[in-house]
Amino acid sequence: MAYAAQNGRGRKAIAAVQTAVRCGVYCRKSTTEGQDSTFNSLDNQQQAAESYVASQRHANWALSTERYHDYGFSGGNIDRPALQRLLADAKNGLVDTIVVYRLDRLSRSLIDFLRIHADLERWGVGLVSVTEQINTTTPHGRMIVNVLLSFAQYERELIGERTRDKMSAARRLGRWTGGMPPMGFDVKDKRLVVNQDEAGQVRVIFDLYLEHRALLPAAQELARRGWRRKSWTTKDGRARVGRAWNKTDLHRLLTDPIYIGRQKLGDETFKGEHPAIISKAAFDQVQRILDENSRTGGSGQRNRHGALLRGILRCAACDAAMVHAFTERNGRAFRYYRCSHAIKNGKDACPVGSVPAVKIEEFVVEQIKRIGSDPALCEETFRQVQVQVAAESRGLKAEAKRIERGLVSARAEVGRLTSTVTIASGGAADALMAKLAESQERVVTLERRQRELVERQAALNDQDVDPHAVRTALAQFTDVWDVLLTPERERVVRLLIERIDYGGTTGELKITFSATGARLLAADSTSAESTT
Repeated sequence: MAYAAQNGRGRKAIAAVQTAVRCGVYCRKSTTEGQDSTFNSLDNQQQAAESYVASQRHANWALSTERYHDYGFSGGNIDRPALQRLLADAKNGLVDTIVVYRLDRLSRSLIDFLRIHADLERWGVGLVSVTEQINTTTPHGRMIVNVLLSFAQYERELIGERTRDKMSAARRLGRWTGGMPPMGFDVKDKRLVVNQDEAGQVRVIFDLYLEHRALLPAAQELARRGWRRKSWTTKDGRARVGRAWNKTDLHRLLTDPIYIGRQKLGDETFKGEHPAIISKAAFDQVQRILDENSRTGGSGQRNRHGALLRGILRCAACDAAMVHAFTERNGRAFRYYRCSHAIKNGKDACPVGSVPAVKIEEFVVEQIKRIGSDPALCEETFRQVQVQVAAESRGLKAEAKRIERGLVSARAEVGRLTSTVTIASGGAADALMAKLAESQERVVTLERRQRELVERQAALNDQDVDPHAVRTALAQFTDVWDVLLTPERERVVRLLIERIDYGGTTGELKITFSATGARLLAADSTSAESTT
């Protein structure tokens, strides 16, 4: 009996020894590593691991039929398809031991490796490194693993730090350091070059914001036109389709100094190697409006006290906006404009300080009234109107070409998707149908915008704005001013005036008139005359 029991235990031990230890070999290579190195070659890593497994035949090690290779993936994270497949097989009991050429092939992150190691221990799966003679089933092996992975983590962080320093130095020299090129530019030989079609769009976007003076209506106008953000193709051939514009994307474009030929690094900017596609004057004007809107909320509903010059009056001494405010004395409200620089830094920071609102508004209104009676000024205004019309016409023609190219591409995409949908099934067919619907909607949007461009160009061709029409519109300003309500007065002033610089100590006012606004006012006047 005793012999039989002992003999039974022996048979169980023999069976345990004879059970095959299934070994899954994992290999990884990132695209940034050398092509010819034995260490980096996936095939050579596989062969070295297979040889090691063969050397362990006495322990009944057997090679898994599955191959777990990841090419083009960094060891900085574990989001790798072959690795995830291997871990799933280990969890499900299909792999007993994982064999790697070196531990950093599995992971360069100590935290990630410790998580993998904890999972493997919980599943009862071993880990072996061929070149480092490491086996995590022993205390000594676990100690060596932690030491080696600490050095691998240190090396990775050191490389990252050097890369960041190199990119910062390149930015200071004005060089492009990679990534998706901004709207208006393409990358050629690691340098930014102007994409003329997109550059035209960028200029129009800046003009739209200057016209609307708010992000939301400008973004809505871009959506109405069917314009989208930049589309580009990555180095590995993946197409990135630009999405529709929103307030956040529009703000990011409008505040990017790359459009005035600068490279940004943190809060600093440096002269770039690329050319500017937006004038600094226009860029600075946009930044002033954005800054003003960030303080006031940009809401026209808040003009309860009839501030005609809000958003356009500036302190010439500080080159800062003058903010409208009021105070109450003996039950009466006294309005004034105060330099925002003085508000932030104290009254001693600005020689201008504040100015009575009624006084400066009345002076500006009188200057506008003088325009209609000044032939020389009317002639200059008319000349600017003609220049504006010509510029708009050129912009419409350039946009029409871009729309036509976009239509050709969108219609081709609709045709391709239509033919593909007919042979697809299941979830793939649903995904293709969604893309087809999106492409069809884009065709409709572009066709609508194309019709609008044709109509607008025809209107420009028929438009006959002469000096007499401009003079008539400005003369009517005097006649109707007293009967206009506050919102109408504010609209007229904003149409005619782009900005006002107040000298303060000298009392000088520099008024910059808007050619676009003068043309619109003239058109309104002509329309009103035709209906009476």
